[in-house]
Amino acid sequence: MFVDSHCHLNYGGLVEDQAAVLARARGAGVSTMLNISTREREWGEIIATAEREPDVWASVGIHPHEADEHPDVDTARLVAMAAHPRVIAIGETGLDYYYDHSDRDRQRASFRAHIAAARETGLPLIVHTRDAEEDTASILRDEMGRGAYPGVIHCFTASDDFARIALDLGLYISISGIATFKNAKELQATAATIPADRLLIETDAPFLAPVPHRGKTCEPAFVADTARFLADLRGVSIEDLAIETSDNFFNLFSKARR
Repeated sequence: MFVDSHCHLNYGGLVEDQAAVLARARGAGVSTMLNISTREREWGEIIATAEREPDVWASVGIHPHEADEHPDVDTARLVAMAAHPRVIAIGETGLDYYYDHSDRDRQRASFRAHIAAARETGLPLIVHTRDAEEDTASILRDEMGRGAYPGVIHCFTASDDFARIALDLGLYISISGIATFKNAKELQATAATIPADRLLIETDAPFLAPVPHRGKTCEPAFVADTARFLADLRGVSIEDLAIETSDNFFNLFSKARR
């Protein structure tokens, strides 16, 4: 059975027929999904989905794109929401200098507030980073020095050097369907060497559909295709990869129940 460690079930393309999306995921062997929030206004719906669906869990967080619009979402607010029994993670948060939809100082402040919430609650931090490796690594290191916290670099597309930094900090790395793309040779090389006990898989649905679904709306069922690709890449059976990545998910997101 597979775990989709990062999807957006309440986004357009999935939410309109969510019941069918979930049925297809279950039919593909996906036993658990983590539904990720990116804006405060989504939190209620995302938690409601997790309350309704026993195999769906929720996160609370503010995406770096949205940092300017959420100056009042601080550590205390995140900690309060994280007390909900279906909320198992903080994020997604991080830095995105590719689009720069929010001021970089505001992104960095929001990122640190999320890290503090992860440290206080013990819930894993879900990190988004794009074109911001140096600052992301600097903040992760600095904050780890203030007190340890668990976390994962989601939808990993960064350098192998950044992967080593994240692993040295005790973080997990999650691989999406991007790894199946023909032009993702550097990512494939990194994905082949991530320690088996630190690897997660995800879809980031409705984005980034893996081969052979490119061009389609991505959905959690497709995590099985990414898993098959990674199993072949790493020279292991699909059954072993499914067990390893599922065990890793529940080890990291320890508030979740199988």
